[in-house]
Amino acid sequence: MAGRNDRVGIVPLVICWAIGAGTYASRAFMMRDATPLILDTDDAMRLTDVHDVLAGQGWFDIIQHRLNTPYGAEIHWSRLIDMPEAGLLLLLRPFLGSGLADVVLAYAWPLLLLLAALWLSGKLALRFGGRAALWPAMLLPIFSITTMAEFAPGRLDHHSAQILLALVMLYCAVAALERPRFALGAGLAAATALAIGIEGLPMVGATVLVFGLIWVSDARQAATLRDFGLSFGLGTALALAQGVPPDRWLTPNSDAISIVYAAAALLCGLGFLLLSLLRLRASGLRLLAGMAVGAIALALLVGLYPMLLRGPYGALDPWLAANWLDRISEAEPWLISTIAGPVYGAAVAVPCAIGLAVVAWHLVRHPQRHAAWLVYGVFLAIAVLVMLLQIRGARIALPLAMPACAVLVGAAWHRMVTSRGVMPILAFLGASLASAGLAVAIVTIMLLAAFPDYAEATDDKFLGARQACLLPAAFADLAGLPPERIMTPVDLGSHMLLYTPHSVVAAPYHRNQQGILDTFHFFNEPLEAGRDILARRDIGLVVICPAMTEIRGLVAYTPDSFVSLFAADRLPGWLIERSLPSSPLRIYEVAPR
Repeated sequence: MAGRNDRVGIVPLVICWAIGAGTYASRAFMMRDATPLILDTDDAMRLTDVHDVLAGQGWFDIIQHRLNTPYGAEIHWSRLIDMPEAGLLLLLRPFLGSGLADVVLAYAWPLLLLLAALWLSGKLALRFGGRAALWPAMLLPIFSITTMAEFAPGRLDHHSAQILLALVMLYCAVAALERPRFALGAGLAAATALAIGIEGLPMVGATVLVFGLIWVSDARQAATLRDFGLSFGLGTALALAQGVPPDRWLTPNSDAISIVYAAAALLCGLGFLLLSLLRLRASGLRLLAGMAVGAIALALLVGLYPMLLRGPYGALDPWLAANWLDRISEAEPWLISTIAGPVYGAAVAVPCAIGLAVVAWHLVRHPQRHAAWLVYGVFLAIAVLVMLLQIRGARIALPLAMPACAVLVGAAWHRMVTSRGVMPILAFLGASLASAGLAVAIVTIMLLAAFPDYAEATDDKFLGARQACLLPAAFADLAGLPPERIMTPVDLGSHMLLYTPHSVVAAPYHRNQQGILDTFHFFNEPLEAGRDILARRDIGLVVICPAMTEIRGLVAYTPDSFVSLFAADRLPGWLIERSLPSSPLRIYEVAPR
């Protein structure tokens, strides 16, 4: 291990960050007319929430009042992301105005987090590969597919923060092998990850497992075990207190921070405290004791909250689970996703495989550093397993793989500059290109060119048209109208809330079950029944993007549904078209009965 010589240095950090930030900002600026800066629905909803906070919405008011119109809908997100973004907007608005301040925020926030991500990647690489791995550890993420997506201008949601917390948990776990006080940092990072969203649960579980194994392997690490458990338990209790209205502190939920996860963390903290007090000399006995405490804690937790057995979306309507949630592309297994889109699948899988291979190599070849590499291996293996089960896990797995890839590239560079011949040069180039997701993506695209039929089948022909619907200009005329209640496809709702003063029935957030059900019923079931939904909610406009899959038939639909009648250009007369010829959106006024 590199010991305590893990100072990244301001010069290499700033140089690498400037390369990444400059590249990402330039790409976003040059593509601004074709690709929306705020492209993802979650980013649009996040900025909408930030606007609402600045307009006076309370910390514990977790209702999006313009969603599920006219009733409002609960959003399960954490204010921990809203607050720093709102603070930046508060500073920018007096100088730039609200519109330009939003644009500057959309550039500044993800690029600031990129700086932190590169710093953490560099610190991890220094610990495992020394100075030779530093530059690769901060350059490779810039050319990583997930970094290019999650830290790009316009990304305002919590995924980048979860990536940072995963890196913090890994770094603190490794550092705690030498300096036990870092266990406190790991516990607080794990608690914060749960507070922000349960997407962080796999890495939190990896951290709990790692600290348990650290104590099992070395009884002298009892204080490390105790400090992690206490900081994790108490930190999660504080996360519950700040994130949930006081009258709901004891209300169980499995889809966000709640008493369920606070109880789990407190049981973990109590269990680790009790284990740290035991004087068991044999590692086998410590392992048995740890397994027994874990089994008891799990039994208590399931006994108190049996909802955990149904998963985080167990309360979701079965029809929505089968026809909506299970069709979300990022929730698909890696293999299914890769068959449909091989470029992204290959670009995330190859660097992750290299990272795992590097970890395995060092576990075998360097037993004197076994503990640190084992900690790394547990984190990376769990992250890759999650990615294989759901492709969205790649956003955590790939950044965790980058330090290991950097160790390989650094070693290849050292061999190249100290040896003669062509092979060391080829080895360095191969390691660098295979570790950079962008290079893997380019190679995959070139290989697909040899199979034009397959490339044609996997090409998204509606991508450009969908993106045009999400540009701010598409909403300019709607934004000038007095506030109205609007029926939109689910994936159009967030942007309608962001760019206009109107209210919508649905956006892709599972706690708004009735709004999403009503939206699917309106578009896919007999339109006369859909008219009753509009009347019940007093809907004045129907606005669609024809390129969205919901309008092209995402789920089964009847011959007299909106989807069928729109495709045949036979919508009834009570839907009066008000679309502008140049607009990608189609707008229909709902005539009264």
